[in-house]
Amino acid sequence: MADPIEVSVITLGGKGSSLSSSSVYAIAHGFALVRIDSSALDRLSSSSNISNAASIKHHLFIPDFLTPEEARASLVVLLNKLIISSSSGIRSVIPVLIAETLNSKPETLRFESLDVTNEELSVFKQSCYVLNGICALLDHQSTALSSVADAVAGISCEASKADVSAFSLMDSGDGFASKEEVGVANDMKVLLNGSKLVGKIESGAISKIPKVHGCLREQAKLVHSRMRVELNSSVKIGKGGSLSSGTEDTTRTALLSFAAMLWDLGKCSLDRGKLILGSSGDENIKASLASLLARECPSNESLKKEYKLVCELSLDEKYDEFVHSVNVLLVTVWKIFSWEATAALLTIEGGELLGKGQDVGTNEANEKVVKKNEKKKKAVLGKGTSVVIQLIKDRLQGNGGDLGSLENLVKDLLSFLDPKASEFDNLLKKIKEIVESNESRRLPKLPKGTRDFAKEQMAIRKKAFSIIEGVFERHGATTLDTPAFELRETLTGKYGEDSKLIFDLADQGGELYSLRYDLTVPFARYVAMNGLTSFKRYQIAKVYRRDNPSKGRYREFYQCDFDIAGHYEKMGPDFEVIKILTELLDELNIGEYEIKLNHRKLLDGMLEICGVPPEKFRTICSSIDKLDKQSFDQIKREMVEEKGLTVEVAERIGDFVKERGHPLDLLSKLKQEQSALLQNKGSSDALSELDILFSALEKSKCIDKVVFDLSLARGLDYYTGVIYEAIFKGGTQVGSIAAGGRFDNLIGMFGSKQIPAVGISLGIERVLVIMEQILKDQNKTVRATKTDVLVSILGDDLTLAAELASEMWSEKLNVEFLVNKRVMKHIDRAKESRIPWIVFLGEREVSEGIVKLKNVETFEEVTISRSDIIEELKKRLAP
Repeated sequence: MADPIEVSVITLGGKGSSLSSSSVYAIAHGFALVRIDSSALDRLSSSSNISNAASIKHHLFIPDFLTPEEARASLVVLLNKLIISSSSGIRSVIPVLIAETLNSKPETLRFESLDVTNEELSVFKQSCYVLNGICALLDHQSTALSSVADAVAGISCEASKADVSAFSLMDSGDGFASKEEVGVANDMKVLLNGSKLVGKIESGAISKIPKVHGCLREQAKLVHSRMRVELNSSVKIGKGGSLSSGTEDTTRTALLSFAAMLWDLGKCSLDRGKLILGSSGDENIKASLASLLARECPSNESLKKEYKLVCELSLDEKYDEFVHSVNVLLVTVWKIFSWEATAALLTIEGGELLGKGQDVGTNEANEKVVKKNEKKKKAVLGKGTSVVIQLIKDRLQGNGGDLGSLENLVKDLLSFLDPKASEFDNLLKKIKEIVESNESRRLPKLPKGTRDFAKEQMAIRKKAFSIIEGVFERHGATTLDTPAFELRETLTGKYGEDSKLIFDLADQGGELYSLRYDLTVPFARYVAMNGLTSFKRYQIAKVYRRDNPSKGRYREFYQCDFDIAGHYEKMGPDFEVIKILTELLDELNIGEYEIKLNHRKLLDGMLEICGVPPEKFRTICSSIDKLDKQSFDQIKREMVEEKGLTVEVAERIGDFVKERGHPLDLLSKLKQEQSALLQNKGSSDALSELDILFSALEKSKCIDKVVFDLSLARGLDYYTGVIYEAIFKGGTQVGSIAAGGRFDNLIGMFGSKQIPAVGISLGIERVLVIMEQILKDQNKTVRATKTDVLVSILGDDLTLAAELASEMWSEKLNVEFLVNKRVMKHIDRAKESRIPWIVFLGEREVSEGIVKLKNVETFEEVTISRSDIIEELKKRLAP
């Protein structure tokens, strides 16, 4: 027999006290008594001299359709509302009566012909005590359901031998995945960590666990947030009108979403139950269990019927019935999960449990179970699920394990999973300990905004880097490497409003450091430090930005930079850098793109013509630079309301920045007579420089890749001349894939000489996303290894592998070896790694002085002399 539940006492009305959903649940189910704090009673008693003439006869309404627990929860909420009311018209008599009723546990809760004051009547009518009482029960139970549902789903994954790889693919580190979905996936990995039962059976009921359970967590948190407010907010008496309707509407909205997730949760659980019954295992147990499930477990149809009722009552605005129906739906879903847990546990442990005296159906069948159980190798469960299963087994076997039949075993298991059971809290605590314990978890997590790259991704990256380096070196660039962090003073003041994204490091040793934001400022610092007057360099390295991660935006990522510093012919370096950019994007073969181009002096001249004060040039440029993501009306509002421009000035800016077109055509338009841009020295010089640049680009046959766009502003402070940005125009939405410009004053910030410079930075991470998507769309796989030959030793003699593989390595062949007696192990390894050739060597081959050469793709196999194998491989591997 289970130990009696220890009854606690919950005090209401004390200083700093508040009513929680857990307290409502405990009192409603008789796990706790309620007590009114003496200070609250003193305050309420002080109003007891209210004239009886001021009282009204009232019947306290408790709907008949409520369960006893729902009725008691409603009274707990009403009691608290009366106690915390600040009105002088609330007396102690009714709160004391309610508390005594709750503590005496009567079968019926009726309060007829109560003498109440107007203020007390207002609390009755406006507190929504039935609605909030049941919501408090839902709040408490949904938290428990979230934990239990994850644990049950974990056991089901093992019982059905399901593919659980979906749990490892949730968080890419870019902040794009739902926090709750990632949390569920991580908890599932903790529960299943080390399991040898999970397998390769794919199922939507398994892969949907993070999504469905994560959405339940989100909705449960919304209900919890709502209850924290509602349970402890006092009724504002005498303010006029009913205050309850707002509460009812808001709660209905929250509970409708919650009910929808309960429905999804129940359907998913039922699907997993079917998956378990269809998996391998003891057929006698599963046949008997299937019969019980069909007879007693709620069906999909009954689940749908209850959800439909919830929706209908919501539309009819029958709020008390509506919230009651949501609670009924939750209870049904809980029953479904209990049956899922039963099916999963008996599939995994049924043989052991029923082999200790229980009867499946017949003695003959029972004997088969015992014999099978004796021979069966013990399954290796997950570190988390094994603890949960052992806890349940200990409970089932607590009375000697002799329950008489499968029916009794199921009955006992279902009672253990009842949230009102005395042992349930222990189960819940154990589940929470498992998923929250650092010792159990030991599953590392990626820092937000970072990524790991698998071997296939690294193969794509290496190919891309090789192409990029080839283009850079073709143009005479040498490579440079700089530290990942710089003195903070080196970076600050160089990036305008983006300076807030610099990653600062803790003070270690007296100097303030920051992670590099880009590769351009370190390049400028290097040129100035070393007194260089000319330098053409490229660098491929990681940079760091304290940004909010999103799709395609990371906190750690590679940049590929090409820069030319020094005095050269006018616009020569600018032309070469843009030409290099077109070569890069063409040779990477990513698809259609365009290069937007503008001139910083043209922008400044434009702003001066429009009437923008010089001190606001940079901040207005930052606003203009957002035009690719926001409408001009939004940018206009920012410039006027946040940055202090007049509406007229903002509209004049709009007339300019909307200009966009073919470089030669738009340049011709801007240089027409009477153009205001020609009257401004800065913009006039810019137009002259662009004339030279566009002519060179036309002669190099790449001008059609360029778009002259006056809205391009580039927010970085150090740009002084031409600026540009490459945009991918294909299906994969990644935004800008390259950017750069002229920065004539940056190097001079670090030294005595002003060395002009121009450069380009390729957003390689976004380019790689495009390349990966292209391969996926073409249904192509990447070969992650360069291995051409697998030396396969059929046996266990490592020395044979050492000798033959070493001979091949000496001839610079790409070779791996494998020592195993089974031929298929070698073939599977070659297929998995896409190794084209296998050289087989076993005892017979050694004795005959031969090897067997197998083509993995065609399965062709030839016998070759051991002494000729290397020359033969060279011939076959020759390009």
